[in-house]
Amino acid sequence: MKKIILVVTAVALLASGCKTANKQQKGTAIGAAGGAAVGAIVGKGSIWGILIGAAIGGAAGNLIGKKMDDQAKELKQAVPTAEVERVGEGINLTFESGLMFKINSSEISESYKSDLGSAAEVFVKYPETNITIEGHTDDTGSDDYNMTLSEKRAVAVKNFLQSKGVAEQRMTVKWYGETQPKYPNDNEANRQKNRRVELGVVANDKMKEEAKEGKLK
Repeated sequence: MKKIILVVTAVALLASGCKTANKQQKGTAIGAAGGAAVGAIVGKGSIWGILIGAAIGGAAGNLIGKKMDDQAKELKQAVPTAEVERVGEGINLTFESGLMFKINSSEISESYKSDLGSAAEVFVKYPETNITIEGHTDDTGSDDYNMTLSEKRAVAVKNFLQSKGVAEQRMTVKWYGETQPKYPNDNEANRQKNRRVELGVVANDKMKEEAKEGKLK
């Protein structure tokens, strides 16, 4: 019963953006509730499940949350064209494919390489984090085509970040085609939002150990 109460409390805290708790404290609450359970209830897509599931909670989670607050702030400043959101003890970074790629292409636009390069600089500054890169499309076109396009775009982002100094072993690539829309595919504005590349940033094992030992600064 206590765990169920904690799960509900954490979800409510996450969803409401409660003014009495900062991002760091929210991460602690979510970790204490049990990451997998919260991830399933939130239902915001696989990135949110990964971010919530990675939370360890307690004092260690609090330290990780503070570190992620700093990184999220820098990402917002470095990439104003992207949506940056703190989730649990991690970061959700969303790029619009319409800005990053030409239509039906997986080649990163020259005009967007500067923004993505700025994100890479922040990632390099925080080496004790792992990054999941997900490709998504709208429902225009065939399922197979969309799945392949989302894969190619996610891989393109991973390769670009690697070319800018982000270690390959830190990155995991996933793709979902049109299967995880954030909005109903019922108009062009929503379809544009569903064409996206999402990144999830979480603490790696080293950061978690340092946090548990109270050595994370």
